Amino acid sequence: MEIEYLTDLQNFSSMDYSGNTITNKPIPVEEILELEKQFNNGDMFPKALRELLFLAGNSCKLLDYSIFNSQKELQEFIIEDLKEDGLKMERPYYVLEVYDGGSPFYFVYLDEGDNPAVYVAKNEYEELEIIKIKDSLSVFLSHLIQCDKEEIERRNRN
Repeated sequence: MEIEYLTDLQNFSSMDYSGNTITNKPIPVEEILELEKQFNNGDMFPKALRELLFLAGNSCKLLDYSIFNSQKELQEFIIEDLKEDGLKMERPYYVLEVYDGGSPFYFVYLDEGDNPAVYVAKNEYEELEIIKIKDSLSVFLSHLIQCDKEEIERRNRN
């Protein structure tokens, strides 16, 4: 797959945390196609999301996939968690990262073009609060990469 939007992530594929090397791990294109079938009615995901999954869908040093063994488990968990609280997202979406058993979670809407904005959803008292945090997935990941680089430099100085 040609990487158009997430070249920063492609070039920042591994990093060293206190002697441990953490490397992004991709998922195969076939698995991306299955995710598109299940979570986007068979339509292709936005290109930047496809790139993220291709580069780091199995493990990403910048994102927390929590305890889930697959992207499918992560998506299904959030759908079920929202359902249990009587909530539903009206637009098609894809979860990027999850904290604290489902809230908050970061996601993109699947109907916002090839490099969609990134949002955070907070499930507060069975009401969903959605906040836009970055104008695109590529900007979101580039920001995380820059923060990690600054942290590494800070650690190396000490």
